[in-house]
Amino acid sequence: MRIDPESFRIPTDSRVRLKDWPTVSKPVYTSEKDYQRQLLSSVSELSALQTLLYASDSHSLLLVFQAMDSAGKDGAISHLLTGVNPQGCEVFSFRHPTPAELEHDFLWRTTRCLPARGRIGVFNRSYYEEVLIVRVHPEIFRGERIPDKTKSGESVWTGRFRSIVELERHLHQSGTRVIKIFLHLSKEEQRKRFLERIDDPEKQWKLSQADLDERRFWKQYRVAYEECLGATSTEDSPWYVVPADDKLSSRLVVSRIVVDTLKSLNLSYPKATRERRHELRRIRKQLVKAAPRRPG
Repeated sequence: MRIDPESFRIPTDSRVRLKDWPTVSKPVYTSEKDYQRQLLSSVSELSALQTLLYASDSHSLLLVFQAMDSAGKDGAISHLLTGVNPQGCEVFSFRHPTPAELEHDFLWRTTRCLPARGRIGVFNRSYYEEVLIVRVHPEIFRGERIPDKTKSGESVWTGRFRSIVELERHLHQSGTRVIKIFLHLSKEEQRKRFLERIDDPEKQWKLSQADLDERRFWKQYRVAYEECLGATSTEDSPWYVVPADDKLSSRLVVSRIVVDTLKSLNLSYPKATRERRHELRRIRKQLVKAAPRRPG
């Protein structure tokens, strides 16, 4: 079943209403066996493309995952990167900022973790937290000790949207492709997954009262996400809204988005220069000469 990433992409400068974007869609697999087949195929493609990305040493890829709690970010990341050379990718999770991070601008702590050329970087939550959770919880914003003249209402978030768009434009011009995934989960599905965590001894550690408290801010988060997604989805660094109520479908969609993006770079292995070919011939002669002699 062909997955069209464009159907999940938010157009540039569009008004986003999340109720118009489904949290569940028609499955993109026909059976558990078909799901495994598609996932293994995507993982194999991604592994080969990551090797090519590393060898070409001209681009990097940054994957940004944002979602409400229990939407499946961890699972999507782990399934996506299965089989990829660990030396070619890094995953960073961003929680509450440390005192040292609060002493810098809001982009500082994530900018330090951007992927080098030839590598894939994954942000499990990201600098977008600064226009999401910080917006929903003003006490966090006050803790950032921003100068008073920049605290005037909506201009704060408009300014941060602009800073983010400019950062991503700079990254694109420098060879880093930015893919942003919003795993779109329904409130009812979250409730079910929280209950499953209570019933599963191996997942009980994932749930706390704080997670339940955040559900009270569901509408506030929806508004924050809608404005954020609409203001920061660009042609070069788009947002994709991926239905997350079906974890298997969401993983396949995410993997196809990533694979297709890497393919669009039209990467190729470096061509050997004349000097390089001479070097390889010299190396060949040395290796042939070093071959063990057959016993006479």
